[in-house]
Amino acid sequence: MVTLKEIEEASNRLEGVVYKTPIVYSFSLSEISGANVFLKLENLQRTGSFKIRGAYNKIYNLRGTVKKVVAASAGNHAQGVALAAKLLGMKATIVMPEGTPINKILATKHYGADVVLHGNSFEDAYIYAKQLADSSSGVFIHAFDDPEVIAGQGTIGLELIETLQNVEVVFAPIGGGGLISGISIALKENNSKIKIIGIQSTASPSMLVSKEKGTVVEITSKETLADGIAIRKVGAIPFNIVQNYVDDIMTVDEQEIEDALLLLTERKKIVVEGAGAVGLAGLLKRRESFYNKNSAIIISGGNIDINTLAKIMERGLIKRGRFMKLELELPDVPGSLAKLATLLGSVKANIVQIFHDRFSTELQLNKAIAEISLETQGFEHQEEILKLLRENGYDPKGKE
Repeated sequence: MVTLKEIEEASNRLEGVVYKTPIVYSFSLSEISGANVFLKLENLQRTGSFKIRGAYNKIYNLRGTVKKVVAASAGNHAQGVALAAKLLGMKATIVMPEGTPINKILATKHYGADVVLHGNSFEDAYIYAKQLADSSSGVFIHAFDDPEVIAGQGTIGLELIETLQNVEVVFAPIGGGGLISGISIALKENNSKIKIIGIQSTASPSMLVSKEKGTVVEITSKETLADGIAIRKVGAIPFNIVQNYVDDIMTVDEQEIEDALLLLTERKKIVVEGAGAVGLAGLLKRRESFYNKNSAIIISGGNIDINTLAKIMERGLIKRGRFMKLELELPDVPGSLAKLATLLGSVKANIVQIFHDRFSTELQLNKAIAEISLETQGFEHQEEILKLLRENGYDPKGKE
């Protein structure tokens, strides 16, 4: 078991190494949820997530005894271990699955680690990393099933209670369980009345299933936007801590995660990964249970792929009536495209992108097709645009 004293000692070690990330009150999210919402912004931490805390605390305690550390990760843990090892003058080797996105590989290398690509899954990388550590006299750094890693993550809880003495509820994501374990000890040992709510993706509810079974079980994990917490088997140490300290575990689905991520981007102007958005998704899902409660949400990381973020933003604009795509035929004569653009401009529809095709074999010889992306002002505005187009002889069709 990890103690409060060990978390306090970790906090001293991390002084000047990690950021005491901001805790900000959100008027807009408080209004939407009915709770008093505070965000702990670990997406602004070094390496873009909380993982540096636990990695540094673990590796610090290995000084003078080992020269090399090894880890398996496809994301945040990799970067945390890489930077911690660099700061402490050790070599780090990170094993990643062969399909790991290039941006994550480059980021890990940037922090000074050697990257080995192996296998098609995290489990393949994990097994190989353990073998590599044994054969190279290195020490394997587990992402969550380690007391010193858990103590490092728990320093977030100390920072929370230091700033928010009146906090009543804390929402934290659960993957392998290291983050919520450390936080819950730090908070509960200071104030047992604080409620700790763990959030998992419906696609990968490993801690929830284990808690229901009363023992750690391995599940089949599905693909999820919250890939940072898509862990098939939680750690034995975190599981025992969760059993004793965490008040409730709930799941959120993909749409709820996406909506929360979009809200954080649009309302708070912060970049958040899927796992970092699940806390807000959980609060919004059960907002009636937390009305007027002082609620802190751990925004655990911000390392989201830019292409994924762009897709989410576009989908969100479509859902809000702020963006639409149309396909329509028009005469293949000079000036027809200009006439269409003028017509759209007359109702203040802003053309974002247009694709004009005159050569499709599916068209009549005297026709062309236009695929248009429009920025709009809401669903009423979109209806106005469609009505105007039909009145002028066009037959617009929606595009996904």
